[in-house]
This record gives sequence, structure tokens and C-alpha cells, in this order.
Amino acid sequence: MDLTTQYLGLTLNSPIVAGSSGMTNSAKKVQQLAQNGAGAVVLKSIFEEEIVFEHEDVMKEAESAGVNLDQFDYYDFHLRGQKLGAYVDLIKETKAAVSIPIIASINCVYSHEWIAFAQQLQDAGADAIELNMFFLPSDFNRSLADQEQMYFKIIEKLIDSVSIPVSLKISYYFTNLGQMIQRLSKTGIAGLVLFNRFFSPDIDIDTFTIKSSFVLSSPGELALSLRWIAIMANKVDCDLAASTGVHDGDAVIKQLLAGANTVQVASSLYRNSPAYIGEMKATLTQWMEKHKFSKLSDFRGKMSQDRSSDPAAFERVQFMKYFK
Repeated sequence: MDLTTQYLGLTLNSPIVAGSSGMTNSAKKVQQLAQNGAGAVVLKSIFEEEIVFEHEDVMKEAESAGVNLDQFDYYDFHLRGQKLGAYVDLIKETKAAVSIPIIASINCVYSHEWIAFAQQLQDAGADAIELNMFFLPSDFNRSLADQEQMYFKIIEKLIDSVSIPVSLKISYYFTNLGQMIQRLSKTGIAGLVLFNRFFSPDIDIDTFTIKSSFVLSSPGELALSLRWIAIMANKVDCDLAASTGVHDGDAVIKQLLAGANTVQVASSLYRNSPAYIGEMKATLTQWMEKHKFSKLSDFRGKMSQDRSSDPAAFERVQFMKYFK
């Protein structure tokens, strides 16, 4: 049974990719994922925002302690260099430990930082780069056009600065999501990951504090990306990866039928273990044998909107037949 697939111009021995998470933050963990059948690994993201917050915390502590802040003039550069150096080491260590593709992941705030980060990750040996990009549409003074243009400016600069494939992991917070996905696919990026998952606030009604809501995804979240993978499968100029809500082998099969090139998993690995990838692969293989498919291309996109016998189902938004 041939489970190989092409993604970002890379050949993967499996469509199941370990998504960026704490499960991919060391060479040892990546090695376990590879041994259990991951076709590729997206390393845990390096967050520029996290570096900025750490710098601010240090400055606040120093100020409250009465320390002369002049000595911290270049501390932000030192901290950034330290974090990036550790990430470069992670790439080199994982590349030495496994033979599957290693995809670096960056999450930055400013466009010039994206470029500087990406160039160094390429030099470290990353096979591809995944941009984890999102701007919360909460600035009421920024127009819709300006909000969306930020994505294109960053992508244009980045793909001109590196030679390895670049994918973009996006959210579904766009006015015309289908058109935005299509426009992004024409920028020269090699792939789009649908969709990102974010921290969401919750309220503790006893302590009157803000806390995190559900950290891990649930199987019910599969439906959103499944819909849009199916709708966009034959309407983009790049590869598509499905993410969020993939918790078993059946979900992997569904996303491939919808038209995904690869399927990213993270929460299901936290809930189970790296060995769970093997179980998902076994489910996929058994299903292929049952339906007499010998390779992924035999059925990939078979249930996309363009090829489905009921294309309107992917655009239906009301539960007309389910509730009275």
C-alpha cells in the first residue's frame, strides 16, 4: 500500500504530519514521531511575541528593583539572538536524528523579523518553513483592505528572501474566506494550512480572572476545515494541509477525500502518544484495502465540492432537515 504524498514539493512517506506543538520541541520527540510513522514534522513555533513579552517582564522586574535600565539597552537583541540560536540548534539536531522532512515554524509580529528569522532557519537546514500568521481583527481604525494587505506584504517579502518552500497557516477570520484563500495561493507560497487554532479567553466566575479555555481541539472541530478543504481543493494554486479536529484515522481519510495533500495532528498526540500515528495509518491502510485503493491519488479529492455528487452540501449553513 503506497501512502506517499507530495507536499510543498517534498516527498512524504505518509500524509500524516505532526503539527507544531510541544510534541515537536526536541530531537528526541521528533525521532519518536518519525519512528511511529509521521510523514513530516512541523517544529514547535518560535514566537517573536513571546520574546517581546519576556523582555518586557525582565525590564519591569529590573525597574521595580531599582536597577539602572541603561545596562539593558541591548538586552532585547541578546534575548532574540539567544532564542533564535536555540531554535537553529533544534533544526540541526532534528535533521541529524531523522530522515523525514523538517518544517520550521515561525510566528512573528513585524515583517522585517519574519524575513530575518526565515533566512536563518533556512541556513540551519530546514526543508520548508510554515508561517504561523494571524492578526486579530480588533483594530477598529484599520480598514478591511489594510488588514488583509498585511498578509500579502509579509508573504511577498518572505518568499523573495528564501529558496525553500513556504507554507502559510491561516485562520478563518476573513470577510470572504474562499477568495482570500485563493488569492493567498497565488502569491507563490507552496502550501496553505487550514486552519490555525488560537488561545481563547475564558472567565473564572469565582476568582474574576481571565483564564484559558479549551487548549486541545475536539473531534467536533473537524467540520470547519473539512468544509473548506473540500470547497477549495481544486481552486487553489498550492497544496492544502488540513489541521484542527483530526483525532483518528477516519478523520484523516475524510480530509484526504475532501482534497487535502496532508493532515496535521497535534491534540490527538497529546491525548494519546506518538504511537497513535501508527494506529491512524493502520486505519487508513485497512480502509484503502477495503475499497481497493492502492495509492492516495486513487481517492484524494474524490469528495471535494467539484467532484461530489452533492456539491451544494458544502455550502449549506442551516439545519433545515434536522430540527422542527
